[in-house]
Formats: sequence, structure tokens, C-alpha cells
Amino acid sequence: MRLFTIALLLFSMAISAQKDTNYKTFFEKGNGNQSATYQQTIAYYSLLSKDFPSIKMQEMGFTDSGERLTLVLFDPDKKFNVQARKKAVLLINNGIHPGEPDGIDATMQLFRDLALAKIKVPKNTIIATIPVYNIGGALNRNSTTRANQDGPESYGFRGNARNYDLNRDFIKADTRNTKSFYEIFHQLNPDVFIDNHVSNGADYQYKITYIMTQKNHLGTILGNYLDIEMMPAIVQGLKQKNLESTPYVNAFSETPDNGFAQFFDSPRYSTGYTSLFNSIGFVVETHMLKKYAERVKATYEYMLTTMAYTDANYQKIKELRLQNESQYLPGKSYTIKWEIDTTKVTPFSFLGFEAGHKPSEATTGNRLYYDTTKPFKKDIPYLKEYKSAQEIIIPEAYIIPKTFWNVIELLKSNNLSYTQLKKDTIINVESYKIADYKTTSSAYEGHFTHRDTKLSVSKKQIAFAKGDYLFPTSQKGVKYLLETLEPQGVDSFFNWNYFDTMLQQKEGYSEYVFEDTAAQLLKDNPKLKNELEQKKTADSAFANNPEGQLDWIYKNSVYYEKAHLQYPVYRLPN
Repeated sequence: MRLFTIALLLFSMAISAQKDTNYKTFFEKGNGNQSATYQQTIAYYSLLSKDFPSIKMQEMGFTDSGERLTLVLFDPDKKFNVQARKKAVLLINNGIHPGEPDGIDATMQLFRDLALAKIKVPKNTIIATIPVYNIGGALNRNSTTRANQDGPESYGFRGNARNYDLNRDFIKADTRNTKSFYEIFHQLNPDVFIDNHVSNGADYQYKITYIMTQKNHLGTILGNYLDIEMMPAIVQGLKQKNLESTPYVNAFSETPDNGFAQFFDSPRYSTGYTSLFNSIGFVVETHMLKKYAERVKATYEYMLTTMAYTDANYQKIKELRLQNESQYLPGKSYTIKWEIDTTKVTPFSFLGFEAGHKPSEATTGNRLYYDTTKPFKKDIPYLKEYKSAQEIIIPEAYIIPKTFWNVIELLKSNNLSYTQLKKDTIINVESYKIADYKTTSSAYEGHFTHRDTKLSVSKKQIAFAKGDYLFPTSQKGVKYLLETLEPQGVDSFFNWNYFDTMLQQKEGYSEYVFEDTAAQLLKDNPKLKNELEQKKTADSAFANNPEGQLDWIYKNSVYYEKAHLQYPVYRLPN
């Protein structure tokens, strides 16, 4: 009987070992320098979902490639009900830049190991992943476009099927990918978000760097927790695995020796977007010059460490997310522009390489090089604090005419609650006029973006129509409303050109005809004439510019169109 039991046990072990072999990823089967294609990745998750009831695979919205995004969930309870859950949700995004595929291969291993219970299975956390976000870029496979990167042998391309960089699209939403991401993000409402990348830039000893959501922008309650408790615990957890890490090296000068500042993830970036909904975000940046197998391992360990921390602290994270919302209520001030606080310096013990310059063998100049035989450890300044550069007061609501359907659809797709006016109504509002702005001279991600926007503010009675939209700020997505609808926000809809039609006059005048009208206007309106004379006295250039004077009279008359430079989103004051 005992011999039969031992034989049965050995047979079971052999079957188990055989099954484990069948679940090797493409990366694990290769030479350590090969990454799975998009098709191989989806096929692998299909296998896991077929064989393990703890893994669920869903087809989601379309991407610019014409293919649908895939969402994969791991839940040991096999319920997958994220809407009614008490558990935390960790969402992992891979392949936003498919030339940086470390996360694609590492996450397949993570889900396999969770399904097989090779690692500690979280009790309080559902793990979700978008296996490949930029499908179009993943299908555009090559071996050359990441010129500075050491492996893998082949990989995808940074631009998506329409050549957009998807990690600049989270606010402007020019792509189907982003709109499908909105659906996934708001369905899951993740407590923690990880976006896996590979770095560019300086050389140093670290295999892995990270960007955590900028704490000031995230909000005091959640931001301080991330900075003081969560991030140090993850860093320490990696250190216990002999994996040193550093904040992303956003150096002040050519090399990191003089220090660096925390990268500010504005809402165009993935973690800047997720922070608007009080999700803690991390961008994992493995180092481009480290071997591919080392980078995949480092990415795996970062995800594993973050998952373990989230699972152990899920209740606190969820509570702090709710508390964080209370900072953004009507009548409170909100920082719409941030700048680095150079008065607050954090010493950081950095593991780098000595650098120098030598004659270039390719050009007539000198070139930078790092001597990897001369590692160093030295304290350098690290600036991670940002301070308010400009603030606004949070209104009760924003009112948007129904004619601006493009903006309204984006707000709806981000789960913003709203009401519509039941009848034509005159409402007292705060109104913005665009006083000045600058525009880039070259295209950036399909836009000639604005910056340094200046406003004139007034209070007006505006006649709104039945069906116009009112978006209250007393809701979870208040930060999204503020960042997109306040024109001076760095990633506002105005700065991303959504209202450029208001910047162009549609009507004008012929000078020889309007001369007579202007003269009559000055005769009939002494106040207007007096203001014109004062402006000529104060401004000699204006006094010597007849065309400018005529234009000034036109723009201060009833003939000047009201829509020009009028920002068409209105604030309902407190």
C-alpha cells in the first residue's frame, strides 16, 4: 500500500512538473534576450484563462490598430466582481511603448506564478493587467528603433498605429486606445496603478528606477502616505532582494552628479491621469543598458513587491483614497500650476559611474562617456517637492453649452456626473476671456499646443439653452474637471486646442467703410473717445498706428463679435 502511495505521489509530481513546463513563457523558453510578440502574449493569457478559473480574460474597447484591448484579471476567489468588491485592485499596464517590452514578459510570469501559487497569493487584492496597450506599435516589430537599448533581439515601436505616443494622450484622448483605457480604468477604479517602461538617459549602476505619482499633485493625504510610508517600504522590499533602486534620473545637467529632480507627471501621462482619480501610480523604468533578462527580473520583483505591500495595506490605501477627495471641495483653493521647490533638498545616496569626455570617433567634437569600471556612491541633491505657482478657487460647477459636444463626450467617458438644464435659463456666472497665450512653433503629438495662457475674468449674466450641461465639482472626478476646464492648467483642453475656433475672428471690416462708422461712434460716445485719447497718450506706438486705433474702436464697439477669445465654459461661483 505504501509503495502504491509513493508511486502515485511520484506520478502526480511528474504530471505537475510537465504542466509547469507547458506554462513557460516565450521569454523563458528563449535565450534570455527574446520578447513575446503580441500574438504570442495573447495566446499565453488565453491558455492561462482556459486552464485556471482564477484568471479571467476579457475583450474590451477598440484601439487605433483596429484590434481590441485585452484585460486579464487574477482573483483567487474566482468572483472578479471589482465593482462590489471590498478588495483592492492593482492595475498593471504594459507595452504603452512596445519597444520597452520588459513588463509584457514579466507580467506573464507573474500571472502564471499566481495561478500556480508559486508565490504568495494576495488575499485582499485583485490583480489586473492590460497585456499590451499599444497594439499597433507592438505589431510594428523591428530590431533597430531603440538604438540605445541592450535587447531584446526584436521589439515593437513607440508610436501607435497612427504614430501617437500614447503616454502623452491621457488627457487629450486623440486615440481609440485612450478612450478604451478610460473604460477599463473606471470599471476597475484601481487603488494602485503600475505602468512598465524602460529608461533613456544617463548611465548608472541601477537596474531599475521608478516614478511615483508626484505627491503634491496627488494631494496631501494620499501623497504624504505614498512618500513617507509606501514608497520607502517598496524600496526597502526591493533592497532585501538585492535590487537597488532610485527615483527616475531627471538630471539637472549632463550627468547625475549634480543632482536631479522628481519627474512631474502632468495629466497627459498615465500616472498624472490616474492621480486625478486618487489612484496611486508608479512608472517602472528599468535601465536601457542592463541585460534584458535582468530587466525582466527587476520588473517582476517591483510588481511583486508592490502587490505584497498593497495586499497588506489595502484597507488603509482605500480609506486614504476617500479622505483625499475631501481636499477638493467647492470654495477651496486648487493649484493649477506647480513648480519645483528649490529650497527643499533631499540628500540622496546615488550609485553612479564616473563620467568624462573624450574625442569622438564619429564627429569632430568631444563625447560624453561613462566608465563602468569606476563605480561610485555619493550623496547628491534630490528635489522632490513642488510648490504652488498658480491657484484657482474651486467653483460650484462648470456650465458647458451643449454645442461643445466633443468636450462633453470626454467628460462623460471619464464618469463625470452632470445634469442638463430643463429650460432656457439666465444664470450669473464667472466668465473667462483669453487675454494672451503662446503657441508652439512645431507640432507635438498632433497639436500646436498653447502655454502661458492669461485670462481676464468677469461676472456676467449668460443666457443658457435647454439641454446645456452643468458639471458639479462635488464629485470624485473634480480634479479631472479642474485640470481640463481651467484654461491655465498645463494640460487643459484649451491648451490642447479644443477651443481654437474661439481664437479666430469670423467677421471683420473694410477699413475705408468702417472709417465713417468709427467716426460716428466717437461722436456718439464721448466716453469711448476719451478712452481712445488716453490710450494714445499712454502708448506712443499706438498713437502712431492708425490701423491699430481703428481696430481698437472696432473691438470696443457693438460690431465686434462676442465669441472671439471668449472661453465657452463658465464657472458657477460659490
